[in-house]
Amino acid sequence: MSRLTTLTAATALVAAVAFAALVTPAAQAGNATTYDTAFTQFQRALQGQSSAVDDAAAQWRELSAAEPTDPVLRAYAGAATAMQATTTWLPWRKMGFAEDGLAMIDKALAQLSPAHDTPAHRSVPASLETRFVAANTFLGLPSMFNRNARGAKLLDEVTSSPLLLTAPLEFRAAVWLAAGDAAAKEKRHDDARQWLQKAASSGAPQAAAAQAKLKAL
Repeated sequence: MSRLTTLTAATALVAAVAFAALVTPAAQAGNATTYDTAFTQFQRALQGQSSAVDDAAAQWRELSAAEPTDPVLRAYAGAATAMQATTTWLPWRKMGFAEDGLAMIDKALAQLSPAHDTPAHRSVPASLETRFVAANTFLGLPSMFNRNARGAKLLDEVTSSPLLLTAPLEFRAAVWLAAGDAAAKEKRHDDARQWLQKAASSGAPQAAAAQAKLKAL
């Protein structure tokens, strides 16, 4: 597989893993329309509307620029920017979008402090959501980016964090589903079954997907 084809597939996976597992968020006070619109546009992009990708990325970057101290918005802006690599055939533009997106995510992670352990968007602790978006993005990239080990470590930090117990059910189920996928990819089938079973029995929107993945193991 060529470097160009690999990057295209990887950025598509990044977007799908990072966002498809999460439900559409409740409106955020202060900029509800823009925040919800960004998520709606990204969902359209995931459903195959390629014209929505650039709009979604621009909206997330706008949100992040308006609130530069918010690591969650910056992390999503980075993931959305990385997804823009799927919108061009030019290899240098693909790499540019991917590298710019990763730089935003790195900056979001560097921003985290104990103050971000409090609930933010969708009542999810900001530190957890930032790490979760970063983990899924890194784990979806090909090995040439050298981000897989970092992604696995971040996902482990999320799954083992006491803060996860206080997060909304939808977020917890998304984390369990991602952990199951990661374990299955590494052929740790017992671990994969445990995580997927937690998601399947949760009653969350991800339950049906987790049950299907259990059957496929």
